[in-house]
Amino acid sequence: MAIHKEGYKIIAIVSLILITLNFISFSFIPVPFIYWTLLVFSVLFLIFILRFFRKPTREILLNENTVFAPCDGKVVVIEQTEENEYFKDKRIQVSIFMSVWNVHINWFPIGGVIKYYKYHPGKFLVAHLPKSSTENERTTVVVENKNKQQILFRQIAGIVARRIICYAEEGKIATQNSEVGFIRFGSRVDIFLPLDAKINVELGQKTIGTQTIIATI
Repeated sequence: MAIHKEGYKIIAIVSLILITLNFISFSFIPVPFIYWTLLVFSVLFLIFILRFFRKPTREILLNENTVFAPCDGKVVVIEQTEENEYFKDKRIQVSIFMSVWNVHINWFPIGGVIKYYKYHPGKFLVAHLPKSSTENERTTVVVENKNKQQILFRQIAGIVARRIICYAEEGKIATQNSEVGFIRFGSRVDIFLPLDAKINVELGQKTIGTQTIIATI
């Protein structure tokens, strides 16, 4: 199992802490039940951390008229809404919620020029709430493809997520389904599409980043 680079430091720190705790428990607490319980907990917790930072190998799909899922998760919103940060008009919003069990890598849903990038500090409300899209810590990225079609998407922190990593740089070229970032420990991604986009997903549908077709434009 490959591990994402964003997990290297955390895995090293967690491993050191767990090894230290187990050494202290084994050496200074002569109660077998305690140190065996701690050992089992430590192994399970380390497996959870390793699994969270897993990096799957997937086929890279490219299609200029297709918007792919930027993350693994479940579709929790499909609605027409007003996008007030960049477009300042009506768009179709598709939101995907990522639980702690999902892969937390994020990918570019389309390829093209990165026309806009902004980081917004904010709250850590439950990511399911509609207002998390405008009040939580988040990043906003807009990509324009060769046909001059623009897609906006946001990485949004949740109640558990406390760190958003985004590699997008304004003016750079983004390759469709290449990595755009990572969100640690539960979160959400919103995608804002043109009103004439054909939506290919349904509420409650599970998505696989880089593989599931969200819409055609």
